[in-house]
Amino acid sequence: MRPIDNQHIGEINALPPPRVIKTKLPITERAAALVVETRDAIRKILHGQDRDRLVVIVGPCSIHDPDAAFEYAQKLKPVADALRDRFLIVMRTYFEKPRTTIGWKGLINDPHLDGTCDIATGLELARTILLRINQLGLPCATELLDPISPQYVADLISWSAIGARTTESQTHRELASGVSMPVGFKNGTEGSLQVAVNAMISARTPHHFVGINADGQTAIIRTMGNPDRHIVLRGGGGKTNYEEEHVAKAEAAVANEGIARPIMIDCSHDNSKKDHTRQGVVAHEVLRQFREGRQSIMGFMLESNLHPGKQAWKEGVALQHGVSITDACLGWNETERLLSELAGSLAVRPV
Repeated sequence: MRPIDNQHIGEINALPPPRVIKTKLPITERAAALVVETRDAIRKILHGQDRDRLVVIVGPCSIHDPDAAFEYAQKLKPVADALRDRFLIVMRTYFEKPRTTIGWKGLINDPHLDGTCDIATGLELARTILLRINQLGLPCATELLDPISPQYVADLISWSAIGARTTESQTHRELASGVSMPVGFKNGTEGSLQVAVNAMISARTPHHFVGINADGQTAIIRTMGNPDRHIVLRGGGGKTNYEEEHVAKAEAAVANEGIARPIMIDCSHDNSKKDHTRQGVVAHEVLRQFREGRQSIMGFMLESNLHPGKQAWKEGVALQHGVSITDACLGWNETERLLSELAGSLAVRPV
């Protein structure tokens, strides 16, 4: 008889359970304290207990080089400290990349950038990077894509996004309902705001779903619902949505959720018309709205790397240090200057 199962499966390899990886790479007291402190600080901004500061999620579109990532973190840390009275800066540490069709899926999936997809090594490497950056005193943000990988790294994450391609996914809404950090839902790739609103409603409620426990066993996960959710406006369908009328529409759409500051603006993607050099234009407009009283804005996102632009990744071809292999990014010099300008603009409020 012909086999019924696994007709298109090449092989199945077991991963080490989360408990094994966490025991090998344990969170430190300093890192744990930073995660708790940052999550609480973001919650205070979300719920209106801190109305003066903005959350800034800034860093590489994706991390493919651990050394470059830590070098970036070392540059960002003193800026985050200097601007902490106006900005709560969290570094983008994105290890999983959703693809519209095909392409490199991120450091966890393919850490060697050679198509071997050594996921066990990728999980350890991602956790190692997060430990180093948190230990430096800089909190980390990521996108939740695979529903299993958070078991390996979520204790080191202070804020998470659910991306435009997965905001409508029931799996990701259930996942967001159970994680311990604030979560931002992006509007859909074609610009739909309603999918993000629906996701916020879904994630606030308890769910049951199949996942794994710390020992890697298949388990039923019962969540309690996440009270710390918000929308991320990223544009879509070739159109922007960071302008005042779009922010007001988003504010009205989630008014019943009881969250004081529910809107973050992604300055990249369609909002920048996929031109990384326009992120500053978007950010300045976001700051103008906030200064003039749009208190529903909680922060903004920037894609930034050591050097500007992007490069094509091809197997076996040497890469330039500190240049993105996914979306084009601002360079560090432009980023530092932009953050300083934006913080300076908050010092002067209209009367």
